[in-house]
Amino acid sequence: MKAKYYLIPLAIAAVMGTASCVKLTEDPKGDLTAGSYFSSQNDLDAAVSSIYQKLSVDGAWAFTNKSTSYFGADDLTTDPGLNKGDFREFDKLEGTPINESLKAQWSGPWYAIYQANNVLANFQKVPVVTDADKLAVTQAAGQAYYMRALCYFMLVRTFGNIPLITAPVASDDKPAQVAPEKVYEQIVSDLKTAAGMLPDKWDGVNIGRAGALAARALLANVYLTMAGWPLNQTANYALAAAEADAVIKSNKYSLVPDYGDVFKTNFNSEAIFGIVFNKGGNAPNRSFGSTSVPLEESGLDNSGGWDDFYPEVNFYLDAPKCKRTDETFYTTFKLYNSATKKFDLVPWNSSATRVQHPYYKKFRAGLNDGVTETATEILTIQPSTNKTTDIIRYAETLLTYAEASAMATGNPSGDAYKAVNLVRQRAGLKDLTPGLSATAFRDSVVAERKYEFAGEFGQRWFDIVRLQLLPKVIAERSTTAEQNKLNANYASNPATRYYAPIPFKDMIQNPQWKQNPGY
Repeated sequence: MKAKYYLIPLAIAAVMGTASCVKLTEDPKGDLTAGSYFSSQNDLDAAVSSIYQKLSVDGAWAFTNKSTSYFGADDLTTDPGLNKGDFREFDKLEGTPINESLKAQWSGPWYAIYQANNVLANFQKVPVVTDADKLAVTQAAGQAYYMRALCYFMLVRTFGNIPLITAPVASDDKPAQVAPEKVYEQIVSDLKTAAGMLPDKWDGVNIGRAGALAARALLANVYLTMAGWPLNQTANYALAAAEADAVIKSNKYSLVPDYGDVFKTNFNSEAIFGIVFNKGGNAPNRSFGSTSVPLEESGLDNSGGWDDFYPEVNFYLDAPKCKRTDETFYTTFKLYNSATKKFDLVPWNSSATRVQHPYYKKFRAGLNDGVTETATEILTIQPSTNKTTDIIRYAETLLTYAEASAMATGNPSGDAYKAVNLVRQRAGLKDLTPGLSATAFRDSVVAERKYEFAGEFGQRWFDIVRLQLLPKVIAERSTTAEQNKLNANYASNPATRYYAPIPFKDMIQNPQWKQNPGY
């Protein structure tokens, strides 16, 4: 019999206080063997915390490379030069299996899945004496089910046919690929199980963990996705609406009054689930601050921007005129003038800027630990922040309910209008036109999502994929202002661009796998 391979990380996280749900410092429990690892609740809690930790590093979801293949969407583009070649490949629809940055999208979730499998294979070894003991073990396992489902959801939407591994495997195993439908079946099962094992949400010292409402909110998105490409199982619209409606009717979440504050706070009223970061624990979030700052901007301390990503020109120009747009985009640059010792305020399309592009404002500040600035000067630009990356916001659940309920019944209800209008009102927009057909209403909701989640981790790209919008997106792309010209072959026939290529190294190690078409 083959020896089982259990992923026992060298630095396992322990649960900590309200500043972060995980402490990413070395824990001696990481050196325990698989056989003795779950001898106590503390061991189990450390292992569960490690699942979260697997995603909070640069090789997973801590840096811009977590969105590498999503640069094919219209809300992301990158510099025409510099060291942005990995992002530029996918921006031009020319992604390759040897793209180094793509590994973060592939490897990070797999490490978390392996650790979740380890927890689920062993959690019942923990001694249980009281009902409280049983509840603690159950809730730990529920988090593992949730995190496994989340990671598989990101993987299957990004890569299509992937392995489905639900137990610890031998180090030399070569698991087969399965069709997306099988992966979605597992995701749905895991989320239903998680919802039955978890409290509605966590507060206090446990804030930041996945709860039952997070599971149901994610399940709503899963069902909505299953109703679109590639499964096209339209019966899932009703299921998506039901799950989203349950989260709404829980009255546990509400929209943050000011859109801009969503990106300057952690654990706010609309944060349903996110990945937590901790600079003090050597796990900073580098998706805020420097990464979305123009290269030509600098702080008074000589710190500078990284120029990794910004929106396409037409994406910005087509944005509705509203408060949300003002809080989303950065359009007046602050360029330090060494002669006057002051900052010149320069519009984005001025010849004084490098690439004549607007940038993202909402990703600058972090928790006041990214870009520190006033209206007229920049004090410092830092790459490391404690800002949580929100994976599910209440705004998403509202829009999921609106779209799914309209498509399920063929007629947008008053509640569907109410849900989308809550998001529009917060943005500073008028209510949606009443009396729309289901399809027109759906398109309006998708347009709302386009700007509500602009630049946020895969949100726009996954809408483009499930609704097969790439031809439309390509047609609307600027042909004069964009630096990164599209590959003509893929621009005219983008059908093979909806999935990213599986990294070359993994294809070599698993010769029975088939690469996605077009790569």
